[in-house]
Amino acid sequence: KQGGNRPIMAPFTVIGIALGLAMDAFAVSIASSIAVGAVSRRQVFRMAFHFGLFQALMPAIGWFLGSTVRTWIAAWDHWAAFGLLAAIGLKAVYEALTRDPETEMADPTRGMRLIALSLATSIDAMAVGFSLAALDVAILYPALVIGLITAGLSVVGMLFGARLGAQMGAQVGTRVEVAGGVLLVIIGVRILIENWT
Repeated sequence: KQGGNRPIMAPFTVIGIALGLAMDAFAVSIASSIAVGAVSRRQVFRMAFHFGLFQALMPAIGWFLGSTVRTWIAAWDHWAAFGLLAAIGLKAVYEALTRDPETEMADPTRGMRLIALSLATSIDAMAVGFSLAALDVAILYPALVIGLITAGLSVVGMLFGARLGAQMGAQVGTRVEVAGGVLLVIIGVRILIENWT
C-alpha cells in the first residue's frame, strides 16, 4: 500500500487511464510537428517533458482538491481545453496563410504556446484526480504512470508528425501548416462534443 491505508490501483487500470488521457497529447504532438516539418531532439524533448509533466500534475491537483469543487471543474474543463486548442489552431492557420514564405513559423515547443498546449491537453486529467480522490486511491503511482506514458506517446507523435510533415511539406508547403492548425481545432471540438452535457 501507498500513502497510509490508501490502496494502489491495479497496473492495467492505471495504464488504461493513462493511455486514454494521453491520446490528446499524442494527437497534438502530431499536429504540432506536422506544422514544423523537421523537429530537433530538443524540440521533441521539450514537448514530451511539458506534456508529461502537466499530465502528471493535473490528476495530482485534482486529487488534492478532492470532491469539493468537482462539479464546478467538470462544468468547464472541456470548454477550457476547446478554447485553448481552437485559439492556438486558428492562430496557426492565420499565420500560415499570412506569413511571408521566407519567415520561419512560430515554434509550438517554446514559450506560452507550449504552456497553453500542455494545459489544454491535460486539463481533463484533473477530473480523473477528483475520481481517484473519491475512491480514496493513492495518487503518486497513477500520476507517475500517466506522466510517463504521455511523455512517451508525445515523443512518438512528434517523430511521426515530423516525418509526415517533411514528406507532405515538399509537395504542399503552407497547406501542411494549415492542416496542423485545423487538426488542433478538430481535437478541441472533439473534446467539447465528447463532454457535452
